[in-house]
Amino acid sequence: MKRNDLILAGVLVAIALVSGILLFLLRKPGNIVVITVDGQEFGEYPLDEDRVVDINGTNVIQIKDGEAKMIHADCPDKLCMDQKAISSSQESIICLPNRVVAVIEGERDPDGIDAVAG
Repeated sequence: MKRNDLILAGVLVAIALVSGILLFLLRKPGNIVVITVDGQEFGEYPLDEDRVVDINGTNVIQIKDGEAKMIHADCPDKLCMDQKAISSSQESIICLPNRVVAVIEGERDPDGIDAVAG
């Protein structure tokens, strides 16, 4: 490799490292887990209340210690159960065969307003 190629590779690695560190440090904790089944909202549950959520008998999500984890699924591959527990905003657990999605979100505005344009 030429000298300029090494410099370019070093700069790209440095940018990737800084980006990864910033993304990790700027993660926002989520307040609720929103569960949808086949695109329809099944429910939203606060992460600060430990509970077990049975989703139509096909999946079970456990909310404990501020995290949500899929602890049961009747799908053949059970990949959703292998996913790590989620607790930060926009993290998700997805069970494709059962069409179940759990996403961490911040506190929802009761008025349903996301932003004000001016």
